[in-house]
Amino acid sequence: MNQEFQVEKKISVEKGRQGLVKVVFGRTTIMLLIILAQILFLLACFNFLREYVLYAYWVSQLVMAWIVMHIINKASSPEFKMAWIVPILVVPIFGSLFYLFFHLQSGGRILNRRIQSLEEASKSYLRTEEALKKKAAAEEPEFANLIKYLEDHGSFPAFRNTTVKYFPLGEDKFAELKFQLQKAKKFIFLEYFIVEEGIFWDSILEILKKKAADGVEVRLMYDGTCTLTLLPPNYPTTMKEFGINCKVFAPIRPALTTSQNNRDHRKIVVIDGKTAFVGGVNLADEYINKKVRFGHWKDTAVMLRGEAVRSFTEMFLQMWNTINMYTEDYSNYLEHEGFLGAYGAPGYVIPYGDNPFDDEQVGEMVYINMLNTACKYVHIMTPYLILSQEMLVALSFAAKRGVDVKIIMPHIPDKMYAFALAKTYYPQLIEAGVKIYEYTPGFIHAKSFVSDDKKAVVGTINLDFRSLYLHFECAVYMYEVPQIADIEADFQDTIAQSELITLEACKKEGVSMKMLGRALRLFAPLM
Repeated sequence: MNQEFQVEKKISVEKGRQGLVKVVFGRTTIMLLIILAQILFLLACFNFLREYVLYAYWVSQLVMAWIVMHIINKASSPEFKMAWIVPILVVPIFGSLFYLFFHLQSGGRILNRRIQSLEEASKSYLRTEEALKKKAAAEEPEFANLIKYLEDHGSFPAFRNTTVKYFPLGEDKFAELKFQLQKAKKFIFLEYFIVEEGIFWDSILEILKKKAADGVEVRLMYDGTCTLTLLPPNYPTTMKEFGINCKVFAPIRPALTTSQNNRDHRKIVVIDGKTAFVGGVNLADEYINKKVRFGHWKDTAVMLRGEAVRSFTEMFLQMWNTINMYTEDYSNYLEHEGFLGAYGAPGYVIPYGDNPFDDEQVGEMVYINMLNTACKYVHIMTPYLILSQEMLVALSFAAKRGVDVKIIMPHIPDKMYAFALAKTYYPQLIEAGVKIYEYTPGFIHAKSFVSDDKKAVVGTINLDFRSLYLHFECAVYMYEVPQIADIEADFQDTIAQSELITLEACKKEGVSMKMLGRALRLFAPLM
């Protein structure tokens, strides 16, 4: 027995050493060390300037004044302005140079020009039908106004003849996704924020490999954050061996640059241009509760079949060609036989996306529109609550004018700092009449709005600055679609498992949590 114990101890120690070596010499650690070296270099430069204190002081004052005036006059969120102005005023030299360092970089502007040119080139493929516009204007003028906004300022047309299926859990999407992928005959497009090896992804990959072998065109695109710890750096090469064309959006590089803030947070699947999936569910095991993280993982998604799938096809191709730096013929994927099974489907469907570089906050505007036009209720599920002043006012105003505004948040958070920050908004919202609940079984990752039994949004867009201002996002807006009743029923089922947060509970919150949240409030736009 003692000998067996010694053997087990030796194995345990060896595994510990291997784990330590992996952490110390892993890609993430090396990248962090390189970035730290860049920060130290910048600090050394600042320290060198201290030798010329008097000159540096007056120059810094002039530069600081100019930068502050520039920030104040920029067309951006007040919270973003404050997040920069405070450090500039507190540490003028460091804050001013840091601001210039980040905002004089050209990467974001180059990428935006590329995206804009691709959007302009593809405008001719998708338009809202004039008959649809006239019908909406006659029946629902407010909805017609939203159609105009999304098409004029985002190039996102409205569609009819589209069926919707709602999935209240990631497990439900998983089962349907496998079924639909097996029916693919022409092409499969997948675009995800997270892809991680495990039961979920391995099952999907087996289907993709078989389809690619049968001659189906398969494209996979995932965000560069996966290259840190989730997937090997040579994963696209591995996929190519299976016949799968694979691209990485904005791989993480060991360099100080603002462009690394702008991630591809979208989750899109398009099959043969006829079926599309969108929602919060990534390709990793926690999303289907095969791996327990933060209790029960509650997520949602929808499947579209019909004309509206064309928009998601175009969105995917635009992002794919942004990486590839070329423009392909979209008609190969948009113009094919009709969607017979979806003709006559009731309601309207508008798939839409959000680009962090175009200065048009489409995701936030759609949410605010739902709050401002609601008559009875707006019910929301979101994992994060880090609000701009505009969103805070819209939520509060809706509640103050008698709309039943309810928000379900996680009870077991995935990021403690984001949870602490979210709690700083609770008292103001509760005092305005907003009801806030926390999902006691675990973590809410769903991103959904449903209102008045006739409007709903399901997608990837959280109620935080990252989703609303910094990431590439997507969602689907549904109007008078029968499945909106399913979304509201799921909300009611979820709220039955949730705890109502009161002002008294907010007051009893621990001092450390309150202090952390208040300190982070200044940097909310970066959270």
